[in-house]
Amino acid sequence: MLADDGVRISVAYDAAAQPDPRGTFFVVSHGFTGGWRRPDNRAIALTLKDFGGVVSFDSRGHGESSGVTTIGDQEVLDLDAALGYARWLGAGRLVTVGFSMGGSIVLRQAALADAARRPDAVVSVSAAGFWFYKGTPPMRLLHRAVGTRTGRAVLRTAFGTRVTDQEWTDPLPLSPSESAAMIPPVPLLVVHGDRDTYFPVEHARTIEAGAAEGARRRGVEDNTTAWVLEGFAHAESATDADLVARIGAWATDALVHSAARQPWEHQA
Repeated sequence: MLADDGVRISVAYDAAAQPDPRGTFFVVSHGFTGGWRRPDNRAIALTLKDFGGVVSFDSRGHGESSGVTTIGDQEVLDLDAALGYARWLGAGRLVTVGFSMGGSIVLRQAALADAARRPDAVVSVSAAGFWFYKGTPPMRLLHRAVGTRTGRAVLRTAFGTRVTDQEWTDPLPLSPSESAAMIPPVPLLVVHGDRDTYFPVEHARTIEAGAAEGARRRGVEDNTTAWVLEGFAHAESATDADLVARIGAWATDALVHSAARQPWEHQA
């Protein structure tokens, strides 16, 4: 499939384990060095299929997709394309689930999407709350890697991640916490671990606070849930089947309760 800017996106589909007349689909957005073929991403998809159909994809610059990664900026277009594919498959209700970089992408996509492309619920796991964070050794190393030709070569050869050599310019992409402010009343689940070595818990709190402030400012209901998990580290590599099942159960419940409310109008 193609993103709106012509980048070719590799996509996979796992049918729901049981027929779902409501057409629930999960669209999974991976982390910075991930991809839908990676074992941890496949394990996540195969567990989520107990709760609905699952579309997984390689963001630009990863796996079999073309292009280069912009580290969460233009990847919103890739998620748009994956959601369109899920709708083509017959999705009636859509839940986006993102990990680390993908966790930022699902927040930004939900904030920026028009009514036709907006998901019905959003799950963000281990996402940054704000840009340019260098407060942990892994993030300092990552910034050095993406900022140098040698570092980008290592990422390309060792991790299969092709990184742009273009820096972000003004206006900067909408941050995850700014994006969260635009998501309510759509149900949002923020998942973070107290042993995350990339982004401390303050990032999750920033996203949660952004959603609450945005809901208050726009006069809509804040349907945000935050889980800070004891002993949980970072993103897909720390995610087990029990956590995926909890996420699937949360999404199922959130969709039921959301459908019971009166329809809302998106407010900018």
